[in-house]
Amino acid sequence: MTTTAGHRDVFVLGVGMTPFGRHLDRTMKSLAAEAVTGALEDAGVARGELQAAFVGNAVQGVIDGQECVRGQVVLREFGIGGIPVVNVENACASASTALHLAWQAVAGGFHDCVLALGMEKLYHPDKAKSFAALAGAVDVELMAQLKEALAGMGGGAKSGAGNGGGKGSLFMDVYAAAARQHMARYGTTVRQFAAIAAKNSVHGSLNPRAQYQEAHTVEQVLAAPMISAPLTRLMCSPIGDGAAAALVVGADFVQRLRGRGLQLPTPMRIAASVLSTGYDRSSTDPDPVTVVARRAYEQAGVAPSDVDLAEVHDATAPAELMIYEELGFCPEGEGGRLVDSGETALGGRRPVNTSGGLLSKGHPVGATGLAQIVEVVDQLRGRAGRRQVARARVALTENAGGAVRGDPAAVAIHILTV
Repeated sequence: MTTTAGHRDVFVLGVGMTPFGRHLDRTMKSLAAEAVTGALEDAGVARGELQAAFVGNAVQGVIDGQECVRGQVVLREFGIGGIPVVNVENACASASTALHLAWQAVAGGFHDCVLALGMEKLYHPDKAKSFAALAGAVDVELMAQLKEALAGMGGGAKSGAGNGGGKGSLFMDVYAAAARQHMARYGTTVRQFAAIAAKNSVHGSLNPRAQYQEAHTVEQVLAAPMISAPLTRLMCSPIGDGAAAALVVGADFVQRLRGRGLQLPTPMRIAASVLSTGYDRSSTDPDPVTVVARRAYEQAGVAPSDVDLAEVHDATAPAELMIYEELGFCPEGEGGRLVDSGETALGGRRPVNTSGGLLSKGHPVGATGLAQIVEVVDQLRGRAGRRQVARARVALTENAGGAVRGDPAAVAIHILTV
């Protein structure tokens, strides 16, 4: 079966995920095994039917020294070998990049059954090591210029502008600067940012796999310690440990399984898979997320208004608000009004981050993109429990990673349909 774009239809047949959190007592191998086993069991597929694996991870080499063969190490531990294993490192978009490569492999007819895995262990007894690892997701040769620019923009209210060495997060200062610019340009308020964090905490409180499962009010978000103005702690995503996986298959493979009389879960079609990066552009050119979103909508044959729910990269609450605009969920500058409308909360027209998002579900960076896929597959299959979105048919995920010259270093958008 082929699509109008000339490639084969591709489906997610099974998903698996660990709880996200602080797992100092667990190894990367055990986390990966839980996620992969869950995906295989969900699909009803034996590990011997896997034809390739793409394994996303961002910083294990920095955290514990495991370089070069991370995917082979974890998969061999529980009996998966004899297939191509490709290690994928692409900052916070590592897992969604692994999914994109799995999609390409199946869409192009090279494989019929492929594993996409994302995994990360960020917690370390020395917290400075975690922050230093994440600080590498920028052009390190331009680090001094970035720190100087942030300082000139009033960054680092608490952490110190550009402090990536252990006392604070460089990326929180970057996000804070973008938030202040949005407030100055469009009149967006800190309370609107806080409302996003509160919304996601409510969603996370309904998710048994979320790192934080406590609902917060807007007032509690505003009263939390300041990290980098206007970001309070509850507006910033935490580090975390965890793994998530998806089994990516072609239509012919699904038919073969059904021919054996197997009862399968409903395959979720990957209607669009688009990966790109920032680029040299003028002030009038669209930002990278907008460019990727437009390509994804065109590939899937849908419009922003067709999307029933979305999981987006809310590394901070202001980031989610700006992503609303970049995805076309509202016009530029009107993200604050969209927040006030309640449209992006459960029960609203288009709930966003029903999992709790990075803010509450957690952000083990190399696993995040596939955790988003787990959530939307559960939603489309009607098995999201108390956070279920009624009559969901079209779901979007947006996952970004790193920063180069002011743009995301990687942006991946996937659209899944029933």
